[in-house]
Parts: sequence; C-alpha cells; structure tokens
Amino acid sequence: MERIDFRDQIAKNKWKSYFLMFSIFLVIVVLGYCISFAFEPGLFLAIMIISIVFSLLYLLISFYNSDKIALASVKAVKADRTKYREYYSLVEGLTIASGLPMPQLYIMKSKQINAFASGRNPKHAVICVTEGALEKLNKRELEGVLAHELSHVGNYDIRFITLVAVMVGMISIISEIFLRSLWFKSGGNDDNKGQIIFVIIGVVLAILAPIVVYFVQMSISRKREYSADASAVKFTRYPKGLIDALKKIKLDSDSEEKASYSKAVAPLFFTSPLKKWASTHPPIEERIKVLERM
Repeated sequence: MERIDFRDQIAKNKWKSYFLMFSIFLVIVVLGYCISFAFEPGLFLAIMIISIVFSLLYLLISFYNSDKIALASVKAVKADRTKYREYYSLVEGLTIASGLPMPQLYIMKSKQINAFASGRNPKHAVICVTEGALEKLNKRELEGVLAHELSHVGNYDIRFITLVAVMVGMISIISEIFLRSLWFKSGGNDDNKGQIIFVIIGVVLAILAPIVVYFVQMSISRKREYSADASAVKFTRYPKGLIDALKKIKLDSDSEEKASYSKAVAPLFFTSPLKKWASTHPPIEERIKVLERM
C-alpha cells in the first residue's frame, strides 16, 4: 500500500478547495453576465448592489458571531475545568504542539460522539464536544478528535466556510431577485426580442445555479475535512487515535439524533450530523482508508 505524507494531503486538499471556490465565483460571473443582457444595465446594477449589500451584512453578522450562533444552536455550556480536567489537558497539549492559542472549551448534551470548532480566528476560537465523546472515547481517540477540531482553527476553515457560504447565499439572492423581477418586465416587442434568449438562459441558470453551488459547497466542506484529518496527524503524530475514534463513530452512527441539528452548523461538526444524501463530510470509511496510509 502506497504511503501518504500528511503534508502532501494538506496541500492537495487546500488546492482543491480553492479550485472549487473559484468555480462558485465563476457561476456568479456567468449568471450576472446573462442577467445583464436580459435587463437594462441600470436595473441589473441595482440588482447587483442590493445583492452585494445583503451578502456583506450576512457575512459580517455571521463572521463576527459564528461561535455564539453555533454554541447557541446546540445549547452548549462552558466546560468546567475541574470536572473536565482531561479535556483541558489534552487541548492544552495540542496547543503547545501546534503553536495555537488556547480556545474556549464547551460541552453539549448528546450521547452521539461528535465535536465542532468555531470562531473567526485562532484568538477567538471555541471547541465544543458532546458528552458522548467524553464518555465513549479513550484518551488517544479523544486527542485525535480534538486535534482535528484544532486543525480547523489553525487552517482558518471557519473563515473559509463562512466566505463560501456567503458566495452561495449571494447566488441564491441574485437568482431570487432575477426570477421575481421577471414579473415586472415589460412585454416583448421587436426591439427587445433579441433579449429573449438571454432571459431564457438567465431563468435556467437562476434555477440551477443555487443547486449546483450547494453541491460544490458540500464538496469544499469534504475537502476541508480531509485536510483537518491530515493536520491532526501532524499535531499528534499518531493516526491510530483518530482512526479508532472514527471506527467508534461509525458504530455509533445509526443514532436517531442525527436529524436534530441545523443544516447551518452541519459543516462544523467532526462527522456529519445529517443523513448521507445531505452530508457535508466524506464517508467515514474513506477517511479511515486515507488515515491508514499515513
């Protein structure tokens, strides 16, 4: 079996993530180009300005409150240092190994094995684990999961995912405004019949673009998970801990609790809390195969 260097894995998945993000940007450009021909330039400019303003507001609110929003959505509470001494000890050791500042630690009530990291940068980061993770994982396995989450912090994945989410949201807003504005467009005549083909193309793109970029967004999230797994190996130098944790999670994955989390926070979790068809994470089996080659 050919071995994989974790450094190569990190670089490869980061490159793929940026390529997919560029694909979303390209969809915005093509959609905007077609709409510009379907409407008068002044009207299109107004549509773009409104879309950009809404997107920027969404970005600022989400970016600066990402940790608070995520913690509130799962009703997490701050971990008591005395009660969860091993939890704090493992994260402190990992921050020394990674050179990252100590994040704030939280606990969420759930028997499922899971965790997530959030925050706009390493200085304002939080890590949250389920009670199930603390109860069911041994020290090495828990260390692997925590190293994975700390990797998301160090790789600025929260910022990256937020930016991608805003770009996806921008496409949805542009598409929605365009489709609704068609109701107010004047009837056809000999002077504007040349625009009809662009209106048709615009309608098709406005319907399909949000669907396409949603799947691209999920693909980006999966690539970032592979990168975080590789970075976790870099921090711990012990892939077996993370492998064993994933195997336990695989056995634990049939819990009915999977459907109880919001889609908005699903990309943050260590393993997807959603059903497979909407998964923001790669299959656990594939993650294990890659880790076994490191």
